[in-house]
Parts: sequence; structure tokens; C-alpha cells
Amino acid sequence: MKIFLAQQNYHIGNFEANAIKIIKAIEQAKKEEADLVLFSELCICGYPPRDFLEFEDFINECYKTIDIIKEHADTIGVLIGSPARNSLKAGKDLFNAAYLLYEKEIKAEIHKTLLPTYDVFDENRYFEPAFEWKCIEFKGKKLAVTICEDIWNLGDNPLYRVTPMEILIKEQPDVMLNLSASPYNYAADVVRRSIMKAHTLKYGLPMLYCNTVGSQTEVVFDGGSLIYDINGNLVKEMKYFQEDYAIFDLEILSEQKKQTSQITNSADLAEAVTINKDTGINKDDVFLSSEKESTWEGKYYYSASEVGRDMDTLKYLTDDKNIQEIHDALVLGIRDYFTKMGFTMATLGASGGIDSAVVQALAVEALGKENVHVLLMPSEYSSSHSVSDAEKLCLNLGNRYNIIPIKDVYQGFLSTLKPIFKDLPFSVAEENIQSRVRGNLLMAVANKFGYILLNTSNKSELATGYGTLYGDMAGGLSVLGDLYKMQVYALARYINIKQEIIPRNILEKAPSAELRPNQKDSDSLPDYEILDRLLFQYIELRQGPKEIIAQGFDPTLVKRVLRLVNMNEYKRNQFCPIIRVSSKAFGVGRRLPIVAKYLS
Repeated sequence: MKIFLAQQNYHIGNFEANAIKIIKAIEQAKKEEADLVLFSELCICGYPPRDFLEFEDFINECYKTIDIIKEHADTIGVLIGSPARNSLKAGKDLFNAAYLLYEKEIKAEIHKTLLPTYDVFDENRYFEPAFEWKCIEFKGKKLAVTICEDIWNLGDNPLYRVTPMEILIKEQPDVMLNLSASPYNYAADVVRRSIMKAHTLKYGLPMLYCNTVGSQTEVVFDGGSLIYDINGNLVKEMKYFQEDYAIFDLEILSEQKKQTSQITNSADLAEAVTINKDTGINKDDVFLSSEKESTWEGKYYYSASEVGRDMDTLKYLTDDKNIQEIHDALVLGIRDYFTKMGFTMATLGASGGIDSAVVQALAVEALGKENVHVLLMPSEYSSSHSVSDAEKLCLNLGNRYNIIPIKDVYQGFLSTLKPIFKDLPFSVAEENIQSRVRGNLLMAVANKFGYILLNTSNKSELATGYGTLYGDMAGGLSVLGDLYKMQVYALARYINIKQEIIPRNILEKAPSAELRPNQKDSDSLPDYEILDRLLFQYIELRQGPKEIIAQGFDPTLVKRVLRLVNMNEYKRNQFCPIIRVSSKAFGVGRRLPIVAKYLS
């Protein structure tokens, strides 16, 4: 049996475009004489559809689209993902389903069992878990079909009570097929590979895992579909951040090899496991097996929150491979946000600082220089090199820009507020007025010409509240909101790897908001090398103050920083969508109460 994998970029709710794309892949699979074509989770409607699932019309469109596609599933089997109605009154009204289409009919319907509710996921809100499990018989083969999370219930502390493959394996299937919509973070590829390998070695079956690709607002799907043979060998890792297609012969994937067929202990298994040493994973701890007990024990895989735990934080965060992936994810995130929303032009404020420089460079790469407009808005506190550095970057990138000094507008605000402010000393109020003036000018230009404002705040700033609501926190999309400051510097160096695009002075000068004379970020915040390490422990790894202090951080600093993080939840709650690249991004994946006392 030949199986064709279609790793595609879908548009949520765009049923016509999704159907055209799926049908095109089916026709390509036919030309390559495939017997079966495998798509990704909820490919019919796009993932995640969220509350669209509550609309009956949305579900009707899903079924209409399946009817259109099944006409093309005449001589070839097609495995697609779509919502399915629950015929029972008890429970949720929908299943997250996989359909086997063949001979222009629906031959089988498989329901997802494990419905994640952590991080960006909220599937239990909409779907009922499967209550029966069976393999699909197709062209003389038994297919163990699972959907995304169904294969993630591993380890010594599983999240769910049921593991679908434990039931399906009793039917002696020939292959495992998984339809997935697994989001990107810079630990995801390591985690996925360990899970796929664990399954092939545990169940003695080849696995074909088809992941979606593309960005859906803040969530980026990176593709990277995986094919493992029966011996636990990685046969193919499909392209990242791009659509990709490939065909595989099940008979070849199922060939047993003597050198890996008799793995009976953890030492032998560890020898067969290959994992990138740079991830900080100890390969001897990845899998443990006990053939005598007919059970698998210990740690099957590392979760995203564990990868990098035992490494130097900054080394991990700024690892060359991670930064390259982050670059590609952000470019895709910007491009898909504009394309899928029907936007063309972006604007942003260029301060001559590292954050706006990186956003500007990424925007030009994603949208083209002709579609990026920049405003330079110097104040009386701006240094001369801030303007010249920003101008030089615009010239290097070739995008349009305008210079609008804000001194007169700013002084107008101060004059208007004089009767209320009286002679009170200069404070953060006056600083923030400058930021809000810039935000107003940017939004005025955006409204006038139909641009979308890209926000330039980074994760270190958002975490500590070092930003101005309705000022530099304005925007339609946050590009760097999931990158710590040191990652922004690493990303700038990556952008400059072939030639100097971002002027060297921007990388070398001390970061400053330039809202008062001789201001530096370090006046208000710890050095970013220290701050980012501390924030990563608290936000990504969810370490408490005692654990963080035990790592050598100053107790007073820890108390201060954690208090800043928790007190500023109200600011982040009003922030724009953030392109997610970490395992714990601000936004839908991190839900904390605003009115709370914990550590504040």
C-alpha cells in the first residue's frame, strides 16, 4: 500500500479554498498511484475553529464540503479531518473526527479520544470524547487511525485515563496513522520525534504523522510531518513552515531489521535512539521498556516545559537552531495574518532601537518592502543616532518612511494638562504621553491608508509591564511578544548573518525608551541577561520563588520581578494577539486572573 501525505496550510472557515486545496492534493496522489492520502486534523474547516463550532451553519458547511471532496475519492482512499455530529443526546453535540472516504462514500468515521484543554487548546469545550475504538480495514490492511493528542498520553504521569493505541493494538493493525494540528514552539520538534519513536518501538508498527502548516492568528503550525518505520527509524521529516507532499510504501516501512528487532532493555533502546544533544535531553532517560512485564515504564518523552530545563537558559533561548526556526515562524505568522485577513500594508514606529528594527526587517521579508511603511517620531529626548540609525535601516531595507517630530504635539498635551498637573514634578505620566502621542500618530496613519500596525514590544517588557497602554502597546499584531530581549538580539544577528541589514549601532547601543534625558532600560529593569533567565524559570518552567532563589538568583530581585509579572496582567489582557513561538506565550495559552494577590 502506498500512502500519500498532504501537509497543507488551511484557512479557518474558508471551506471553498480548503476544498480546492484538498482536491488538488488528491489528484496529485492519484498521479503518483497512491492507495491512500492522509490529511491533517480538522482540515475541512481549519484549526482551531473555536466558537465557530457553536454555529449550526458552520457544521453544515463542513458536511457540504465533505460531500464535494468525496466525489474525488473514487479510486483512492482519503483520510480527512472534520467535526462530526454526535447522534446521542447525552454529551457534547460534536466529535473531532477523521473520515475515510473511498468509492465516493464515507467508509469509516473515527472520533478523537483525548481532548486537550491546556495551553492554547480548549477542545473539551466543544467536543465529546470517543466512546468506541476500532481499526479501519482498507485494501487488506488494518489502519490504526488517531487524531493528534490521541498519541500524546505518554510518560509516568499521563494526563488522560485512556490511551487509544492500547485498545487499537489488540486488533493487530498494520500501521499507525495520525491526523494532527500540533502548534509550533521551539521545543516542539524534539518532543514530537520522541513521541513518534516511542510509539513505533512500543507497538512495533510504522507511523505516518501528518501535521498542518500555517499561521492562524497567534498560533503557528510548523508542519514537520514525520514518518517512522517499524524499527523506530526516522524515514522522513517533511518541510517546516511550508506546504509539502510525499509518498511512502507501507511494505518498505514495515520491513523488520534484525539489529533493532530485539530491544529488551533501556540500555539497548537508548543505543537505538538518536536525539539532538543540543536540546539538553539525556537519551538514556527517553524510553524504558520491560519485555518480561509486557509494559513500558519510565519517561517516554520530554514535554516542551522540560526541554531546556537543565541547560543554561540563555544558551537554550538563543540557540542558533531555535533562532532560525523562530525567524521562519514569525515570517510565516506575519504573512499568513495579512494574507488570510485580506490585508496588504503594514506600518510600525521605528525608534532606532533593536525591537522595532527586527520587526521592520521581518515585515519586509514577509510582505515585501513596497508593503511596509515606517514612521520615525523623534522627541526632544531622542538621540541623534536614533533617527540616523532608523533611517539607515529603512534605506537598507528599501521600505517607505516618514519623519514626524512629536515635540509640538507633546508640548500641546502638556499645555492642555497644565491646569491639572500644575507644577508637579516630571514623572511617568509625562513619559507615557510621548508614547501615546506616537501611538495616536501611528493609528491615524493606519486608519487613513488602511494599514495594519505591527507592535514591537518584546516578552521581557510585556512580562514586567514595561510598556504604555494605548501607546507603544498599540497594534493589530505583536511580532516579538513571545521573544525575550536576548532572543531579539540573537534574531537580529541571524538577520544580519549574510549582510549587515540592521545597522551595527542598533545592536551595540544600550536599550532605551528615550522618554526622559539619558534614560536606559536598566534604570527600571535588571540587566536583560539576568531578567530573561529569571522570567523563563517563572513563565515557561512555572518555577516558584523558592525554586528560583535556590538557583542563585537574588531573593529581593526574585520577589520584585515576580510581583511585576503578576501585577501587570491587566496590561497584557488588553494587548493584541502575539505570534506564539514558545511553550508558554502570553495570551490564550496563559490564563491568569487579573484581580489576584498571589506573589503580588
